Amino acid sequence: MFSPDLNPHPAGHALSTNDLARYLNLFLSHLTAERRLSPNTVVSYASDLNFFLKHLEKTGVVNPRDINPDHLRDYFRHCHRNRISSRSNARRLAALKSFFDFLRNEKVIIANPVTDIDPPKTGSSLPKALSTTDVDRLLTLPPQRTPLILRDYAMLYLLYATGMRVTELVSLPVNSCSLINCQVRVIGKGNKERLIPFGGEAEERLRDYLNAGRPALLKKKSSPYLFLSNRGTAMTRARFWQIINTLAVHAGLRQKISPHMLRHSFATHLLAGGADLRAVQMMLGHADISTTQIYTRVETGRLKSVHRQFHPRG
Repeated sequence: MFSPDLNPHPAGHALSTNDLARYLNLFLSHLTAERRLSPNTVVSYASDLNFFLKHLEKTGVVNPRDINPDHLRDYFRHCHRNRISSRSNARRLAALKSFFDFLRNEKVIIANPVTDIDPPKTGSSLPKALSTTDVDRLLTLPPQRTPLILRDYAMLYLLYATGMRVTELVSLPVNSCSLINCQVRVIGKGNKERLIPFGGEAEERLRDYLNAGRPALLKKKSSPYLFLSNRGTAMTRARFWQIINTLAVHAGLRQKISPHMLRHSFATHLLAGGADLRAVQMMLGHADISTTQIYTRVETGRLKSVHRQFHPRG
């Protein structure tokens, strides 16, 4: 019912105070046009807020001014009964806070009803990272050198060498990588640009792909994207997810591998090797260094495991 229509409302069209769906669409337009959030982020906001509005619809509340903390507590009790994870509920609460802050700034409501709601405890789950041994196995090239193999390993090497997000990887323009300077230009969240260096092995894999892999995949077509499907179109996130798991099986890795695990591995291995936290933050594209600091806890966790294993009083 509440569709994420991102189009601005027609000039002169008055917003009704009881049309929550219309306010939601205006908020989503604000996220896109003014806060310049990525389309994926806006879709996530829309999904989370739609859940709340559909639940609220059952209570008969149609005016934003009538929404109070009790409605929100009832909603999160409903989420808990439906076994929605604490992490997902924390994300939904953050979306609601932003939505009601927007309504307050627009003078639609007087106070934000989320203020008195305690965020769910999400725990302190740490990112999963591959060991350096497993990374070596994953990156070992097979004897064949088909265009698809050249592409797959160029993507793997670049992902581990730069720590970029999978969305950033599959949307790279063909002119984003400089093989002379060994760096890639990435447009990340919030449309922010960053330059990430990569090493000689990734450069070699990219050069092989650009010389012998990509021209064969293009099939005399043209494309602005660096990494292509076997039809010459842009690679998708879902397809690369399948590829990375297939390569993990071929490498003899028993665990399920995701592209994000290589991002985690990139950061964890850099910090374990003594890299500066601020430099890792810049390469990952984190807006807040506290997000990057979680990787220092990963290394601390590894040290505790070693201590328990080898210390006589561990």
